[in-house]
Amino acid sequence: MGIGRKAAVAAIAAVALSLAACGGGGTPSNQPTVGASQLATEAQFNEQPRDNVKDGGTLTTPTTEISPQFNTWQADGTRYTLDLWRWYNPVLALFTPDGTWSANPDYLTDVKKEEKDGNTVVTYTINPKATYNDGTPIDWKSFEAAWKTSSGKDEKYLVSSTDGYSRIKSVTKGADDKQAVVTFDGIYAWVDGLFNQLIHPKAVDLDLYNKGYVNNPHAELGAGPYTVDKFDQQNGTISFKRNDKWWGDPGKLDSRVFKALEDSAAINAFKNGQVDATAVGTKDKLAQVQGMADIDIRRSATPSQSLVVLNSKDPLLGDLNVRKAIFEGIDRKIIADIAFQGLDYTEEPGGSFNLYGFQKGYQDNLSAAGYKYDKAAAGQLLDQAGWVPGADGIREKDGKKLTIVYPLLGDDENIKARANALNAMMKEIGVDLKLEQHPSSDFSKVFTGKQFGMFAMGFASSDPYGFAYFCQVYCLPSSLNASGTGSEELNTKIADVAKIGDPTAQIEAGNKLESEIFAQTWGIMPLLNGPTIIATKKGLANYGADIFGVQKPQDIGWQK
Repeated sequence: MGIGRKAAVAAIAAVALSLAACGGGGTPSNQPTVGASQLATEAQFNEQPRDNVKDGGTLTTPTTEISPQFNTWQADGTRYTLDLWRWYNPVLALFTPDGTWSANPDYLTDVKKEEKDGNTVVTYTINPKATYNDGTPIDWKSFEAAWKTSSGKDEKYLVSSTDGYSRIKSVTKGADDKQAVVTFDGIYAWVDGLFNQLIHPKAVDLDLYNKGYVNNPHAELGAGPYTVDKFDQQNGTISFKRNDKWWGDPGKLDSRVFKALEDSAAINAFKNGQVDATAVGTKDKLAQVQGMADIDIRRSATPSQSLVVLNSKDPLLGDLNVRKAIFEGIDRKIIADIAFQGLDYTEEPGGSFNLYGFQKGYQDNLSAAGYKYDKAAAGQLLDQAGWVPGADGIREKDGKKLTIVYPLLGDDENIKARANALNAMMKEIGVDLKLEQHPSSDFSKVFTGKQFGMFAMGFASSDPYGFAYFCQVYCLPSSLNASGTGSEELNTKIADVAKIGDPTAQIEAGNKLESEIFAQTWGIMPLLNGPTIIATKKGLANYGADIFGVQKPQDIGWQK
């Protein structure tokens, strides 16, 4: 997912880099077990003032893929698109680890929020120096472009999300071109979740918006302390250098590099000094780095969810009861045991895609919908749907076996262990889970092409306003609704919840509706959140396990 949820979709392998643990035995740890609530108060990213960061150096990190779609606002944009976008495009909002919002003064000198005539009105005053790399001023027209492309009024724009932007009545020029006045239709609860990035006014061109950023980062349309240096599509690398058109504090780094690497290659690259940080959220990976000199291990709670999606457009999965049966056949505790073994970490199974267990207002809406692990009940549902066990135990109907394609991305051993566990669970209820191996770089192809019956993936949030993106997960159609479930009736109910102006009241109503949606669709199910665990070379500043944190790119670097 691109800009809207700030919850970009990600391969489960990428999310699991922060949460998985290798199955098997091992020496028990003497460390006390911690949970997500404790880690939510313990962000570790070596926060340093800018004056304490060296000038120069390179930061190189692995990524699951260099996503083909470089436009983070477009429907095919993923979490990896957003990771790159922030290094060379406007980042208007900064966040502390706990999710506290503030305007980035490099782009905004003032943000005024008020209520006028029953409508929320936000006035953004733009830094007079703010200019795109091609010389176009960053002014109110950029806000208008972001609204027009993401409002949902023109369905030709294939957008990541219309959440929030569809509630805007107008975007107009303020006192001058460097002021944008955004007027909502009624009271809007999650103002700080919008316009945290901007898009160049030229991107309102339909072809450029939808297709022009494919394998083309368009550095000239960016604006930030860094700009694109080299993009090597074939070898899966992209690097950024200081931007000589930047008006603010210069970037501390000489170069910022991303390399697309499989999990095993990433950990080996860190051990060999070829990358400067990598996720080590498995027992095996943690063991490989713990004896290394001059490194840090940084931990925090994880604002992301690994989940299972069932493709309702698969002919074998069109029946609601079949989907519910499959979910009831999944023992999430076993998956968690595999994921967290050796990490001295525990958590309750997730029950919402809107808030995390460590956030105020969270409720287990999945359990409220009537979900529980129950193999017998799963078998009864499949019996009722006409799926009869064959001689090999796999259920059959109308001459077809109940075979579900499950793409397995990357070479992470823990991800394989979880897939094998799911496979065993499915066999117990008569479902044949066909595991298909893919490289991590196939994530976008598998996800956007719906090349699956069952798929394990992730939602990664970069702001705390989960209910602002309710529609992005559950509306039909939506680029994030990979299950293809939902209805016009549910769309209307979600829209009604979004109109509630008080955040607390909206969360309460949203929790009730999410429970109803689970019961009516059985398209997605949360599995895990888990801890973020990152190994870094010693001295890496303003980078690491920072929960909802968004830092100024130019302040990331190497401590003096």
